[in-house]
Amino acid sequence: MENLVKYIMVLDRLLVSSVKIMLGVGNLVVKDQVFIEAAREGSLTFVFAKFDGILGLGFQEISVGNAVPVWYNMVEQGLVKEEVFSFWLNRDPNAKVGGEIVFGGVDSKHFKGKHTYVPVTQKGYWQFQMGDFIIGNISTGFCEGGCAAIVDSGTSLLAGPTPVVTEINHAIGAEGIVSMECKEVVSQYGDLIWELLVAGVQPNKVCSQIGLCFFNGSHCVSGNIETVVEKENKEGISAGESAMCTACEMTVVWIQNQLKQKKTKDKVLNYLCESLPSPMGEAVIDCNSLPNMPHVTFTIGSKAFTLLPEQYILKTGEGTTSVCISGFVALDVPPPSGPLWILGDVFMGVYHTVFDYGNLQLGFAEAA
Repeated sequence: MENLVKYIMVLDRLLVSSVKIMLGVGNLVVKDQVFIEAAREGSLTFVFAKFDGILGLGFQEISVGNAVPVWYNMVEQGLVKEEVFSFWLNRDPNAKVGGEIVFGGVDSKHFKGKHTYVPVTQKGYWQFQMGDFIIGNISTGFCEGGCAAIVDSGTSLLAGPTPVVTEINHAIGAEGIVSMECKEVVSQYGDLIWELLVAGVQPNKVCSQIGLCFFNGSHCVSGNIETVVEKENKEGISAGESAMCTACEMTVVWIQNQLKQKKTKDKVLNYLCESLPSPMGEAVIDCNSLPNMPHVTFTIGSKAFTLLPEQYILKTGEGTTSVCISGFVALDVPPPSGPLWILGDVFMGVYHTVFDYGNLQLGFAEAA
């Protein structure tokens, strides 16, 4: 099976060389464009990848060697009418046209209604502030105070922090053993986590209060206070500490949502680790269960952007050989860049996306 996720490439780890070229994009010709060649790359990603390179459309702040991105040159050289580019991705696998990117404008044929715009909060990737995330009609509580998110056509799926993605995959029917860390956290701290949440302790502070994570002012990170303060003198956070912190966060998210549904403590704690799906890798779903799966909703600019099961599930093959894969994958971006949600092609296929460079904002509308 093809790898369904095109991970963000960190090109500053490559051995690179560069040269200026004339670049043709459609009927546009960009002069003096810096072209960077990756001369050596140690990852297997490029061995299995079915693409020849990357046309970066992020901001220059994350450009390798501070090279000027092609979009900047299009604007500077007066090649586009508006300082905007937009994406339409066709999710019909049988269609002749797979999608469209418009440099310098928006194609009105490919969206319905009006776009909802939100400001870019940090230049680098196209980053914005996302609100509450809802499964069915129930809030996960994970983004009630806001979450950092980026929209990225180079990521095939929807990527997010392990605790909430694990909860999502459980809700849509992907079940299995999580890890020994989950069982250890529940065994030692399950009752205490339950009591803290019932007492009204903010969910993002629970794991720090029991000593498994460190609260940095907005969210928990792996390691204890000593590790963070004295990081110059330490080798860093061990894999064990990180796993226990992640397991604790998953447990908190799970218990919090079960409390909202008024479940009893014994019932929740007894089957928690056996019910949560593995956070690693692609989650396989029974294709026959699609009609019974919940919709999921992202809140952006105080507006609900909903994905139906047939939109967030990727189906390959036909008949008895068909396989359904969850469009949600766990990806923990470490601070200070993370935690971070990545709304990739699964989201962009449903919602036409406008990248407004001139006004530093993003726009989303139902795709047509």
